[in-house]
Amino acid sequence: MEMDGGCIAPSRARSAAHPLTRHGHDAAGPARYRRALTPPSWPVPIAAQLGPAPPRAGGTRGPEGCGSGMAAAVGLRLCTLRLPAQHGARGYRAALCTQLAQPLLVQDLPAPRLQPHQVRVSVHYCGLNFADILACQGLYQEKHALPFTPGMEFSGTVKETGENVSAVKEGQRVIGATGVSAMAEECIVDEKALWQIPDNVSSEDAAVLPVAYGTAWLALHHRARLQPWETVLVTAGAGATGLAIIDLAVSVFQAKVIAAAGSDPKCQLVLENGASHAVNYSQNSLREQVAALTGGRGVDVAIEAVGGDIFKAALRSLVWEGRIVVMGFAGGKIPSIPANLLLLKNVSAMGVYWGRYQQEDFPLFSSAMSSLLQYCQEGKIHPRIGAVFKLEEVNEAFNHVLQRKSTGKVIISMK
Repeated sequence: MEMDGGCIAPSRARSAAHPLTRHGHDAAGPARYRRALTPPSWPVPIAAQLGPAPPRAGGTRGPEGCGSGMAAAVGLRLCTLRLPAQHGARGYRAALCTQLAQPLLVQDLPAPRLQPHQVRVSVHYCGLNFADILACQGLYQEKHALPFTPGMEFSGTVKETGENVSAVKEGQRVIGATGVSAMAEECIVDEKALWQIPDNVSSEDAAVLPVAYGTAWLALHHRARLQPWETVLVTAGAGATGLAIIDLAVSVFQAKVIAAAGSDPKCQLVLENGASHAVNYSQNSLREQVAALTGGRGVDVAIEAVGGDIFKAALRSLVWEGRIVVMGFAGGKIPSIPANLLLLKNVSAMGVYWGRYQQEDFPLFSSAMSSLLQYCQEGKIHPRIGAVFKLEEVNEAFNHVLQRKSTGKVIISMK
């Protein structure tokens, strides 16, 4: 699961699997991954709190399941409705949150006029982050007035520029960090929120960079000040940001990584993506396993995204003057920090909140984006895409993340 600072993830749930198939570049789907289009059996079991979803009138295929955990708690029934186009204006399709904790609508919206400093981008892919889901439930720290289109990051092509825009031009491929409104065929952003994609970087890979890799870069480089000889422990290691941390720590910072995850398949995944060791914290003590792997020494840096007892185990696994960076709370429990542990080992505890840097320290934020694009261009990092959904399947994509099926990044395709 993708983790964003301050996000609390739902509990586990079971539902029909969404298989992925590999494809080359063709008209049927994205270059490397695409969801199999075979529909699941109907009806699909959903959370007991909601009861079975009724079939839609005029058809035999209904919603592909509803999330449990946080989704069930707010009564989120996952199905997508398509509203008719508005007449009299050139428009574009967008996912629209019209009511909190309700399914998103895919609606045709009129294209607004550009301001002099703005850029209209034809979106190729939008990254799905857990913060998007929380925002649509009214549970995220940043609130949006209804109706709104979620989506914090995207890749696309510049379609039109305002009269004062000089940084980009029509036809260029770009990534963008918007905070909202990217889950649409078009997105209007300030020119400062765009970075050009190098020719040899795919639009799919580029869409993964802003949030997952941006958070990882800030956590490792700016907050933890990771050094090449050090050992990093990362929890929730199989999520998009966890895998980005492994990728950057190993390939760019030349550090050693111990990755922790909640199942054996996820542990295998982190090993395949560069971790030196994997720890299944659902079966054994995280602290004991880390101690065994490090000869009792511990780790220099912990990037923690689960919270609760896992946070405390990671904190206790630090060496003298170690650093722990809080990235999120996937387990649903925000821990209290035992201050005596900070004192006894002279350790530092800190947080990383990706979106705030764009407002408070834009030069650093922009440097992160530029560095990540360069790493990708040079082949130093390799973003992992776990699943691709079409815009019409946006609620299914939300469900996929809520049910903790996702490994790597989930992206929404506008093609």
